[in-house]
Amino acid sequence: MGALSLSPAEGVAVVMLLSLVIYSLFGGADYGAGVWDLLARGPRAEAHRELIAHAIGPVWEANHVWLIIVIVLLFTGFPAAFSAVMTTLHVPLSLMLIGVVLRGSAFTFRSYDNTEVGKHRWNRVFSIPSVVTPILLGSVIGAIATGAPGRAAASGGPVPLFATWVRPFPLVVGLFALNLFAYLAAVYLTLEASDPDLREDFRTRALIAAVTLGAVAWAVYHLARSEAPLVFRGLNSSPWGMPVRYATGGFAIATLAALWLRWFHIARVTAMIQVALILWGCALAQYPLLVPPAIDVAHGAAPPVVQKLLLAALGAGSLILLPSIYYMFRVFKGHTFLLARRGEHRPPMHP
Repeated sequence: MGALSLSPAEGVAVVMLLSLVIYSLFGGADYGAGVWDLLARGPRAEAHRELIAHAIGPVWEANHVWLIIVIVLLFTGFPAAFSAVMTTLHVPLSLMLIGVVLRGSAFTFRSYDNTEVGKHRWNRVFSIPSVVTPILLGSVIGAIATGAPGRAAASGGPVPLFATWVRPFPLVVGLFALNLFAYLAAVYLTLEASDPDLREDFRTRALIAAVTLGAVAWAVYHLARSEAPLVFRGLNSSPWGMPVRYATGGFAIATLAALWLRWFHIARVTAMIQVALILWGCALAQYPLLVPPAIDVAHGAAPPVVQKLLLAALGAGSLILLPSIYYMFRVFKGHTFLLARRGEHRPPMHP
């Protein structure tokens, strides 16, 4: 990848990564909100669930647009990578799809069920897949980093159902993704809450999630040494590896400080940058490979004419998609900026 220019295939790969980052920042936070829905306890449990439903209700469907973009670009732009991933990891990907459908359906159905038993049932159908689906998503990403799916696809033998992803490193990456999404959701919900008590509840959850995220990140890093050596070397030996790691740690500390000082609008920005750096760092660590050990951006790409048409379609589509999404968030989420300015330093009403 040149310093000033990208090939068409590299351009498509960058758009894929950007879409995955945006999906993690917004769709991932929706999963994290489901985690807090499942863990809601105490006298304000119902208030927590109402806040979560209010926060994700207007935007959760739109957030999946970014995942669809990733899948379509992988299929059309990098068919060899798509074939290797979808063939060798079809079990976790199919389970993930089921989880997406279940939680979305349950979120809709519980809005129309006025009985306590019914709402409790739909809450469980919504929240349990919200826990399982991020673990599966992280396990897929972790499995790709190990190179096991690429080697299985290249062998031409029977496709293993579990051997490529039911391993320590992919599963720990899955737990990392779950923790990351819960962390993001808690940070966002501090701004969604207008009640000081609810805001303090999610501030506490965000601080706890930040600490546990650091512990799981340490486990991922040390397991990568033996199970994903390509990523480990990229994070430690490349010219950008150390700067990205230090920048990620710096924004993590900044988020903790902002949460501690109740600067919630700053915490949201620093947390988003932290998550984006994590994903960019992991992607750059294995660049130019898409599916290690052999399928890279250049040789796994579709013909150049296809890549150019994809970029043209993305450019035209973005003229409609981006303003529409901006307008949607402006309408439904603009109030969070006002809350951040007006009440973020207010103490809770009760100790």
